[in-house]
This record gives sequence, C-alpha cells and structure tokens, in this order.
Amino acid sequence: MKKIIALIMAVLMMTVCFAGCGQETVSSTTSSTDNKTTSSEATEEKIEFKGTTVKEGKLVMATNAYFQPYEYYEGDKIVGIDAEIAAEIAKKLGLELEIQDMAFDSIITAVSEGSADLGLAGMTVDEKRLTSVDFSISYAKGIQVVIVKEDSKIKTVDDVTGKKVGVQLGTTGDMYATDDYGKDKVTQFTTGNEAVAALLGGDVDCVIIDNEPAKAFVANNKGLKILDTTYADEDYAACIRKGNKELLDAVDQAIDQLIADGTIDKIVDKYIK
Repeated sequence: MKKIIALIMAVLMMTVCFAGCGQETVSSTTSSTDNKTTSSEATEEKIEFKGTTVKEGKLVMATNAYFQPYEYYEGDKIVGIDAEIAAEIAKKLGLELEIQDMAFDSIITAVSEGSADLGLAGMTVDEKRLTSVDFSISYAKGIQVVIVKEDSKIKTVDDVTGKKVGVQLGTTGDMYATDDYGKDKVTQFTTGNEAVAALLGGDVDCVIIDNEPAKAFVANNKGLKILDTTYADEDYAACIRKGNKELLDAVDQAIDQLIADGTIDKIVDKYIK
C-alpha cells in the first residue's frame, strides 16, 4: 500500500514539474517575440539602392553655396536646407554625402557629365533644364521676388519693365527676366551677393531672386526691401543625370518618406522662421 501511495506521489510531482517547465518556455518565447517587434518598429526605413554613384559609398551633391538658407557656409562647412535634405537622402540609401560647391550654371553640366550624382541648389524644374537632366519629385516651394532700394520708384513688378535688372547667372530668375525684359536689360552675376552689391552701388535698379535668400540679403544690407508682389512661383527638386533611373527612383522614394514622416518640414522650419 505504501509503495502504491509513493508511486502516485511521484507521478503527481513529475506532472507538476513538466507543467511548470512548459509554462516557463511559453513565457520566454513571448518575451522574445515582443522584443523583436519593438526592435523592428524602431528601425529607420531604408531604401534598397542597387545602382552606382560617382564615388563608391558616397552621394556627391553639386550646389552653389551662396543661397542662404538653402546652402551656405558656416566656417568651412556647407549647411542649409538642401544640405540637410541631401544628407537624409544619402542616409536612406546607405551612402555618405559629399558636397561640391561650384558656380550655379555649372551644376547641370556636372550632373549630366557624371562628375556629381545630383544637384540641389534651390533648383526649379523647367523645360530647358529637362533637355539635359531629369528631376526628382518636388521637396519644397520657391518664390521669385524683386529686391529694390527703399526709395526706389519701382513699386510693383509691372514697374520693372524698362529698368536694369540684376540676376544670378543660370537661375530661373535669370531665365524669366531675360524672357520678360530682354537681354539688354538684364545683367548676370555669378552669385546673388554680387547682384545685390550692384544694386547697392546703383549699377542695376533691382534684383530678381528667390524669396528666402532675398530675405537674408535685405536683413544684412540696410536700405533694401522686397516688393510686396511676387514675381513667380515654382517647385524645387533635385536634378539627376538623364536616364539614371535607379538613382532617380531611389531619391524619389527617399523624398516621399522624408515628406511623409515630417523630416523635411522640420528641416525647413529650422532655417525659415
């Protein structure tokens, strides 16, 4: 009888032991699954890029770094809206960003000839440029405005007709002004700084340039103002070598994601108050 009781007790103890072991295993598996889910959710969304770039492991951006707040120098470093957006694009493609500063009208040449992967410089999509390069989807809006002296007789855009206009060479301001007012009335300068200096010196009557750089020029130079009326509205995009579909598709995906998650808005808000 004692042997039978002992046998029953042993069986019961083994059952409890196995039940306990089974419960611990389930608990451990659940914890592991939860950790994996959390880790996956925290991982930044990357883009599979199978194409090649000018320099292995790098994304080379061509720009003209005299276009505050889109690109400008802080010491020896180029910073600004375009610089930060390009860095975020490069990160998503698993590349390191390299920025090359050059004259604005050299950017499309550098991209189309393959010495740079893409150009970001507050650049607008237009039919003439589309004959040389492809463009990404738009990542920002731009406005062309007119800078004049505070005592200028130019009060509206209509008053610009017949006046001497300063522009930055190769910009849409240059293209629009040349079409609207004629080559003989438009003076081209390598940088916006030079165009504004010419306005201050009386060599031109006004300067047509993008709104955000215009604000910086007016803030840094006494006696200037921006006309209340807009000269032109436009969309900014990245230019990419014609036919480079792998890079174009990847950049489009990156910009889409950066718009969707609010990254581009945060970058713009950082520089434009």
